[in-house]
Amino acid sequence: MRFFELAPLVLREGQPSFEKAPSLWLRGGFPRSFLAKDDRESLDWRDAFIQTFLERDIPSFGIRVPAANLRRFWQMLAHNHGQLWNASRLAAGFGVSPPTMQHYLDILEDAFMLRQLRPLEANLGKRLVKSPRIYLRDAGLLHALLGIDSIQSLQGHPVLGASFEGWVIEQIIAAAPQGWDWHFYRTAAGAEVDLVLRRARRTVVVEVKFSAAPKPAKGFWNALEDLKPQRAFVVAPVRERYPLAERVQALPVLECSRVFE
Repeated sequence: MRFFELAPLVLREGQPSFEKAPSLWLRGGFPRSFLAKDDRESLDWRDAFIQTFLERDIPSFGIRVPAANLRRFWQMLAHNHGQLWNASRLAAGFGVSPPTMQHYLDILEDAFMLRQLRPLEANLGKRLVKSPRIYLRDAGLLHALLGIDSIQSLQGHPVLGASFEGWVIEQIIAAAPQGWDWHFYRTAAGAEVDLVLRRARRTVVVEVKFSAAPKPAKGFWNALEDLKPQRAFVVAPVRERYPLAERVQALPVLECSRVFE
């Protein structure tokens, strides 16, 4: 028996052009959302999906959690998209116990609505961050929970960079051949990279930047010194790939699956 995860549409399936790729990012990969006649109809579909998911689908699994509580939690995660998971801090703001926060998180993860990206565990003689990062897996649902209804409103929203980062990470993971695993890397000293891809003795690192002229921070270069990957990429909204340094390339979003070549 084999299991296949049927995630929402990704770039290699939707095959959009450079100009149309932002629509997949804004609307997400659920077909009726992505193929809606306009952004308003797309957002209306996603709002209805969220409501029916919470009020009908979750109870049908035998899970007894008030829909209003789970929606508030989901929205709180949307505002913390791409950040480290801290159950105690979030529980204090939500008014429940940390175990209840973890229970809500497990529900949404088991339902494939969010991803816990685990930190890399490696014996590098470094103090490594041990908490996972939390991403909503479908960018369209992230934007619906935040009330973002257009590319223009997304571009002016504080979640812009984190949204792009999570969306690109999902594109890459969806394209991963069998045998690869994925983590992020961050040390107490500030070395950091968004995605570390590993298979056997091969290591590839990926940084995501929403910039037409991406310039990785010092922490990225420090992470390269720690991890010594065979290849490194900075995925950004650029039209063509080009070198940034030896074995480091800027890579267009439309080609992000090529990190596995």
